Amino acid sequence: MPGNPVAGALRGGLYTRIVGRRLLFFQEVTSTMDEAARQAQGDAQEGTVVVAETQTAGRGRLGRSWVSRPGNLYLTIILRPTLQTLPFLSCLAGVAVVRALAQATGLQPRLRWPNDVLLGGRKVAGILVESVVEGDTVRYALVGIGINVDLQTRDVQEIASFATSLNAAVGKPVSREEVLRHLLQGMDTLYLQLAQGRMPLAEWKGLLDTLGRRVRVSWQDQVYWGQAEDVDELGNLQLRRDDGELVTVAAGDVTLNDAAPG
Repeated sequence: MPGNPVAGALRGGLYTRIVGRRLLFFQEVTSTMDEAARQAQGDAQEGTVVVAETQTAGRGRLGRSWVSRPGNLYLTIILRPTLQTLPFLSCLAGVAVVRALAQATGLQPRLRWPNDVLLGGRKVAGILVESVVEGDTVRYALVGIGINVDLQTRDVQEIASFATSLNAAVGKPVSREEVLRHLLQGMDTLYLQLAQGRMPLAEWKGLLDTLGRRVRVSWQDQVYWGQAEDVDELGNLQLRRDDGELVTVAAGDVTLNDAAPG
């Protein structure tokens, strides 16, 4: 996409081995996940990044739509991990986003399990990981990331009550190019470390605001109440239910509810 300001800023200053070796910029797509899947099903090399200015059908976790307006960051990274490293992509991305936002803004983001990125308790970014696995082989994995940089969240009714943006949190314009550069370089570093058996679970766990809190977890037709006690070696949530049973939750929607049971 010639003339794209994000593309122009990155071409001279992105130093990575895998992530970002090819950058594809679009003014508009249905979603970067859709476009990345199309690319991955072809011959797209690992580390290809699809970035869009806007999305007409952007999506987040659990099938939710993602508000996608100009001035923000919407991207998907194509990876081809092993079956053993695949489960860690979500926490890896969470750590990379938090690091990138901290480097670009000086703020200290936190995470809500599994990977909502928060500033002051309000959602500023989200992560979605999808993969295609055939037998013991991962054909490809897609790491989608949406970051509210310049989104006027108060003007968007469906997210006004819980979302924020970098510009609102900082009080001045934040460079999308700087955020994206830090993010891709951080993802590259962490992905290379993951291939060597070094996983950022400890750092990711330390960023979780969810642990130690009373929560409501909903997944499909199941609802669990209890104390978010820990995460296991794969990043699954360990929930101590009100009846004392410890259950493992691999996915779901978490709502904080610090009121005592009763």
